[in-house]
Amino acid sequence: MARNITPRDTDYSQWYLDVIKAAELADHAPVRGCMVIRPTGYAIWESVQRHFDDAFRRTGHVNAYFPLLIPNSFLEKEAEHVEGFAPECAMVTHAGGEKLEEPFAIRPTSETVIGHMYSKWIQSWRDLPVLINQWCNVMRWEKRTRLFLRTSEFLWQEGHTAHATSGEAVEETLRMLEVYRRVMEDVLALPVVWGEKTQGERFPGAVSTYSCEAMMSDKKALQAGTSHFLGQNFARAFEIRFQNKAGDLEECWTTSWGASTRLIGALIMTHSDEDGLVLPPRVAPTKAVLLPIGTDEQALENVLLPKARELSDRLNEAMGGLDTVVDTRFYLRPGDRFFHHLQRGVPLRLELGEKDMRGGTVRAVRRDTGEKFDIAHEALVPGVLKVLEDIQVSLYAKAKTFREANTFFASTYDELKAILDEKGGFVEAYFAGDVEDERRLREETGGATPRCVPLSDASTGRCIMTGKEGRKTIFAKAY
Repeated sequence: MARNITPRDTDYSQWYLDVIKAAELADHAPVRGCMVIRPTGYAIWESVQRHFDDAFRRTGHVNAYFPLLIPNSFLEKEAEHVEGFAPECAMVTHAGGEKLEEPFAIRPTSETVIGHMYSKWIQSWRDLPVLINQWCNVMRWEKRTRLFLRTSEFLWQEGHTAHATSGEAVEETLRMLEVYRRVMEDVLALPVVWGEKTQGERFPGAVSTYSCEAMMSDKKALQAGTSHFLGQNFARAFEIRFQNKAGDLEECWTTSWGASTRLIGALIMTHSDEDGLVLPPRVAPTKAVLLPIGTDEQALENVLLPKARELSDRLNEAMGGLDTVVDTRFYLRPGDRFFHHLQRGVPLRLELGEKDMRGGTVRAVRRDTGEKFDIAHEALVPGVLKVLEDIQVSLYAKAKTFREANTFFASTYDELKAILDEKGGFVEAYFAGDVEDERRLREETGGATPRCVPLSDASTGRCIMTGKEGRKTIFAKAY
C-alpha cells in the first residue's frame, strides 16, 4: 500500500484526493471551486476527447465554437431553463471600468446562444438537420465542490441539433445516448445503466432527459453523460423556424447532449486502488513504459537504452501512435521509477535489465493485478497487445461484477429505505411518483434520488410510493 494514499475504507473522500495528488492529475486553483488540470490529467482528457470526437464525427456531427458570454435576456426567454440555472449563474456586470447596460452570464450551458444563432442560420427544410458539437468550458457556481466531479468551471462537450420533425429529434437523442454508452463501456471500461430521467431529475427546459449512470467503488452513482430531447421549447423561445416542403412555416425540434471532465473522476473512482491511479489501456495516454535498468553505466547507455528505444518504436508503430515511452531517469532508483508509473496508472510496465537482455526478454508487470511475467523480444508486439486487451476486458468485467453484486430489488418503500441505509448501491423498484414524491424520498433517505428508468427493462409493477402502475427505476445516492 502506498503510504501517501489514505485507504479507501478509512476515508473514501481523502483517498480520492490522494490519488489525484499522487498521479498529479489536478490541483486547486486560486478561485474557489475551480481547478488546474495538470499535464497528466489533461492528457487523459485529450484521450477521452479524441474517442468521443471520433464517435461524433462518425454520426455526422461537426465542431464549432460559440461565445463564453451570454446576454441575460437570452436566459430569461426560456422560463424553466433560467429557473433551473439561475442559482448557478456567474454574471459579468462591469467591463472596461463601466457598468454594463445588460449583464452577461458566463455560460452554464449554451442552448440559448446556440438557439439564437440557429434562428439566423435555419430558413428552409433544406437547412436541416443541423448537427453541431462544441468543446469548451462552462461555469456553474457550485457551493460544494470536488476536483473533477463538481467544480465551478469545467471542460466538456455539448452537442446541439435541430430537426424538421419530432421523430427525427427523438431518434437523435437516443442515438447520442447510445454513442455515450458505447464509448463509456468500450473505451473507459465503465459499465453504465442507460435510461430516461424522472420528472424531478429532468434537464431544465427539456421534454425528456436520458442519462448513463455508473456505480463508483463506494457504491454511489455518478451521472456520466446526458442527452436531452428539447421538443420545441427552445425553438419557440428563439424563433428557430423553417419553411417546410409545402411552403408552411414550422418550428424546429431540438436536442442537446453533454459529457464532461467528471469522466476523469469516474475513471478514478471505478478502477483505482490503494496504490494510486488505474487506467484502462484504451484511454491511457501512455499504455506501456519501458525501463532500462542496470548498474553498469556503459551498458545502460550503450546497450540497454538503444534496445529499449528500438522496442518502444516497434510498439508505437504497431499501435499507430506514441503509446509507449522509455523512462531515462537513471538518476532515480529503479523502485522510485516503478512507483512513479504505478501511481499514474500506466497499464503495463516493461523492465529491461542486463539479465533480460541476455535472455532476449523483458519483464512485464500489469498495473491492475501486479502480475509479473516475461515476454520475448520477438513476440513483444503481439504479447503486449494481448496483455493490454486482457487488462481492458478485466477492468470492465471487474467493475460490472461489482455493480451487479451491489444492485438490489425493493418491493416496498420501507425496504428501499432500509437497503439504501444498510447496503447502499443501486436499488431497483417500481416507481410512478411525481416531483413531490421524489423530494420526499430524497429527504427521507439522506439524499437518494431516482437515477433513471432503464431502457433495457420495460417491466412494470406496483409503485412503492403511490401504488399506481410504475416502471422499474434505479435509485441511489449520487455525486
